[in-house]
Amino acid sequence: MHQHEHPRTHAPEHDGGQEFWDGRYSESTRIWSGKPNALLVREAEGLAPGRALDLGCGEGADAVWLARKGWRVTGIDISEVALGRAAEHAAEAGVGDRISFEHHDLGESFPAGAFELVSACFLHSPGDMPRARILRTAAAAVAPGGVLLVGGHGGAAPGTQDPHPELHFPTPQEVLADLELPEGDWEVLVCAEHARVGAEAARPGPGYDNVLKVRRLR
Repeated sequence: MHQHEHPRTHAPEHDGGQEFWDGRYSESTRIWSGKPNALLVREAEGLAPGRALDLGCGEGADAVWLARKGWRVTGIDISEVALGRAAEHAAEAGVGDRISFEHHDLGESFPAGAFELVSACFLHSPGDMPRARILRTAAAAVAPGGVLLVGGHGGAAPGTQDPHPELHFPTPQEVLADLELPEGDWEVLVCAEHARVGAEAARPGPGYDNVLKVRRLR
C-alpha cells in the first residue's frame, strides 16, 4: 500500500489483502512516481533524524527520501512485489544500508520497536482494513519526543461526485479522535486540510488532502 499521485483505492469487491495488492503492483513495472509524498517532505523536513517507520511504504519513495535525510528507516508493506521494488529503489539510491523492509499485514501484525517518526501517508485500502486500530498501534510505537504523521485523501465535497464512494476518508479531526490519545501525553502540531499542488492536484476527487501531525510528550 502507498503513495501519492493516484488514490490507492479500488472496487469494493476486492478484499484489500496481499493477493489484491501484489496483483495491483504486478499490473505494471511501476505504479507510483518514485517521488516522496509532498506532505511528508513538508512535515518532516525540519525534524531531527532518528528512527523512522514508514507504514504502507509501497515502492519505497518516502523511505528513500527519509534515508537520504539521515533517518534509519523501517519500511512496511503488505505486498511482497512492492517491497522488492522498494529494496531495488533503495539500493539504486545508495541508501539500502539505511532501510530495512518488512512484510506485514498491519491488521494482523506490526513491527517491533520505538521510532522518532511514524509515517502513515495515504494508508487506505479496500476491504475491511482496521485503519483506526492500526493508527492507534502506530501511535504506541512513537518514542517520547517523536512524531506521528498521518496523511489521507480528502473526502468529496457535499454535492460533488465521490470517485470512491465505497470508502470513508476521515477528516483530520476524526483521525485525531479515533487515536484516543491520553490527555497531556501528546501535542497536536498540525490538524488541517492542505490543497494539493503540482502533479498531485490532477488526482481525481477533491483538491485537498488531510494531515494530522502529533508529537508524543512522554
